[in-house]
Amino acid sequence: MRVYLAGPEVFLPDALEVAAAKKRVCAAHGLEGVFPLDPPPLLPPGERPYWLRIYLGNEAHIRASDALIANLTPFRGPSADAGTVFELGFMRALGRPVMGYSNRAADFLDRTRDFLGAAARPRSDGGWEDQDAMGLEDFGLGDNLMIDGGIEAAGGAFERADAPSDRWRDLAAFERCVIRLAQWSSASSA
Repeated sequence: MRVYLAGPEVFLPDALEVAAAKKRVCAAHGLEGVFPLDPPPLLPPGERPYWLRIYLGNEAHIRASDALIANLTPFRGPSADAGTVFELGFMRALGRPVMGYSNRAADFLDRTRDFLGAAARPRSDGGWEDQDAMGLEDFGLGDNLMIDGGIEAAGGAFERADAPSDRWRDLAAFERCVIRLAQWSSASSA
C-alpha cells in the first residue's frame, strides 16, 4: 500500500531526513511512504511555472497513492497547513483512506482562543467570538469540523498528542496512524 505523507515538513531545513524517518516507520509496518518531495510518477511539463509543477507533481503522487496520512499539527496559526488540508480533501474525494495526526493535543477552540488572545471574547450564548464578531468553532475537535469530519467519514483516525520535544519531528502519533492503516489494509485484503 502506497501512502502519501502530507504535511508541512516540506518546509523544514532537514525535510529529507524527516521524510526518510517517516518512510522507515511505514516500511516497518509493510507500507510504502511517498513524500511530496519525491520525484513524481508523472513529470509536469517544464514550461509550467515552478509552483505549478510542484502542485502537479503532488497531485500525481496523491492519485498514485492508496491512502494518505496528514500531519495536521498547527502550522503558522491555530489550524493545520492549508496545503495539507487540501491534499487530505483531495484524497478523501478520491474515496481513499485518510488518517491525520497532530502533535498538539489541545482542542481547536482552545488553540484559537490562545492565538487570538484578548481578541477572543465570550458571547452571551456561552460561545466565543473573534474581533469581527465571528463565532469560534467549539465541537471539541482537533481542527475545523470539515477536517475531522472528512477523516471520520472515511473511517480514519485523527491521533492527537503533545509531542514532548519537537512537534515537527516526533513520530509517535504518526506511527499510530501507520499502524491503524496497516491493520486496515491487512483486514481489507483478507
